[in-house]
Amino acid sequence: IVASECGCTEEHYKHLQQLQRDLGPYHFNVLAFPCNQFGQQEPGSDKEIDSFVRRVYGVSFPRFSKIAVVRTGANNVYKYLVESSGKEPDWNFWKYLIDVNGKVVDAWGPNISVKEIRPKIAEMVRQIILKKKEEL
Repeated sequence: IVASECGCTEEHYKHLQQLQRDLGPYHFNVLAFPCNQFGQQEPGSDKEIDSFVRRVYGVSFPRFSKIAVVRTGANNVYKYLVESSGKEPDWNFWKYLIDVNGKVVDAWGPNISVKEIRPKIAEMVRQIILKKKEEL
């Protein structure tokens, strides 16, 4: 979950983009879902959000249209993520790690930085690479 006007915006977008830059070539993608449900911190249109994150943070990872992630109207993707992980977002910059089979590996709130979870992500990507090498 991303938001353009959150206190976590700068740190998270910078580190998410770095993660995409470093691990994107190895079967990994950051996927961003803008949401305005927490503190009204994502008020812009999809076009405005896209322009802002490209211009300010050089974001190259996929960004989807703004969605609801909790309560009535929650997007089905987030219904699945919450049901699978047992962890429901309560603020912007919730992060879910999904494996290649679509299984939720873990989830973290905004108080856990991308830097803190990077080793777990890197290890998952390493295992994917090793498996692909074995298949060759």
